[in-house]
Amino acid sequence: MDVEIFALCDAATDSAGKLNLLGAFDRINVAEFPYVHPFCAVAVRVRFERIEQGNHHFRLDFVDMDGKAVLPTFEGNLGVNFPEAVHSVCTNMILNLGGVKFERAGQYSIDLAIDSRHERSLPVNVVRIESAAAG
Repeated sequence: MDVEIFALCDAATDSAGKLNLLGAFDRINVAEFPYVHPFCAVAVRVRFERIEQGNHHFRLDFVDMDGKAVLPTFEGNLGVNFPEAVHSVCTNMILNLGGVKFERAGQYSIDLAIDSRHERSLPVNVVRIESAAAG
């Protein structure tokens, strides 16, 4: 198995097996805390080889720098099946997130595990910026 794409973006769709991403990012600039990010999506594309056919359990955790959950864990199962004469297949997963609350600046992480094995971590940097002065 190979995680080909693991991205945080403004939006993502799956259209007949094609993963479409809009606005991939890893940094959120914030003037004041707490901050609620209105909408984003986590997009994942995983390639499986024929020998990996069957069910696979996945888990996504979104945590702060102390390991505290920002959102509840998202988990589920993927059924991987192969048509004849195909040696590998891809599965796309999209998790749409609305109203993600950040209490403070720092490096957050979105962690992906498949079959109880950590596969990737995606850093999300939340940075305090100075707001523009009035006038």
